[in-house]
Order: sequence, then structure tokens, then C-alpha cells
Amino acid sequence: MRPGPFTRLVAISIAIMMVASFVLVLAGCSTNDPLADQFREGGNKNYIAGDGTVTEYSEENRPEAQPWGGFTESGERLDSVQLDGVVTVMNWWYAACAPCRDEAPDLVALAEEYEPEGVQFIGVNVRDTPDTALAFARNFGVNYPSIMDARTGAVSLAFTGVVTPQAVPTTLVIDADGKVSSKILGRIDPSILGELIETAIEQ
Repeated sequence: MRPGPFTRLVAISIAIMMVASFVLVLAGCSTNDPLADQFREGGNKNYIAGDGTVTEYSEENRPEAQPWGGFTESGERLDSVQLDGVVTVMNWWYAACAPCRDEAPDLVALAEEYEPEGVQFIGVNVRDTPDTALAFARNFGVNYPSIMDARTGAVSLAFTGVVTPQAVPTTLVIDADGKVSSKILGRIDPSILGELIETAIEQ
């Protein structure tokens, strides 16, 4: 028996409702995942800006980086072995990254604040030439070195599973045992980063 007009109308209405529900679900997923939104949007900014999400690792579950090394913007060699026993803050950045520029003054202030505690700040530049990095340092008064990691990616590879080079800026606090104590994805909040540094110092 062929379906009548009323039956066909009901079937069409149900189909429309199902499609509308599916669209709403997709919209909800997009709203709840800003990093996924940025990835889908594309564009030419060449980074995925995080939302300041903080991850703290318990002492027994802290990731340990592989040994790393590279040359700074000044041409000096810097290796992880030189930081044995030192609480270290590592910040992945590059000059044209807007949130990197925004957070630079806060990082400089924190580096100066915790220098008496023996905390070492290090930048990891994922894109620029040494000249560009030096100009950035002069402009923002950056008084700590940055490893130029654009050509080799060696430092980023040492933190595989913890750092995604496209998610810039990313900031790690590394304890005196060389293990990652905490991570901030996106622009730092200076008060929060200060607390994370204090935690690494105390443990």
C-alpha cells in the first residue's frame, strides 16, 4: 500500500528535525572547543592560541624530557645538562605571535623576580632568525636567552607529548630533577605562573 500524503508529511518533518538536531550538536561541539575552532578556521597566523589552560603534574607522574641542546640568538650553545638541579621556565614563542608579544613583559618581570631564587627562564623560538629574536629581546627588554629551534626542532622534539610547536605560546615549569612540573597553554597569567614556580621550588 502506498503511503498517503499525511504519512509522507510526517516522515519529512522527522527528517528535518533530525538534521536540525545534528547541526545543533555540531555547533555545541564547536562552541566548547576553541582550539578546534581555530584549527578549522585556518587563516595565516600560523599558530593556535591556547586559552591559558593550566596543567599541573603530580610528582610521581611528571613527564621527563629527552636531553636537548641548541644555539641561542646570540650564538651561544645551551644544553639541558647545564640546567641540572635548576628550576627552569621554558617559553615557546616567536616574534609575530600576538599573545607572545602580550605576555613578554610579564615573563621579563617574573624572570627578574625569581632570579634570586636561582630560577632560569629560557625561550624556545620556533620560527624566527637570530636577528629577529635579538630585535624582539631589545624591544621588550628580555634578559634571558632563547634557543633558536626553527631549523632543527630539536628542543620541541625533546618534549614530544607535552609541547605542540603549533600551540604557541606554551610555557613549561621544569623542576630541579628535569621533569615537567606544570604547563600553561596560551598566554600566561603572571600570578598563576608565579604560583607554579613556587610549587616547583618547594618540592
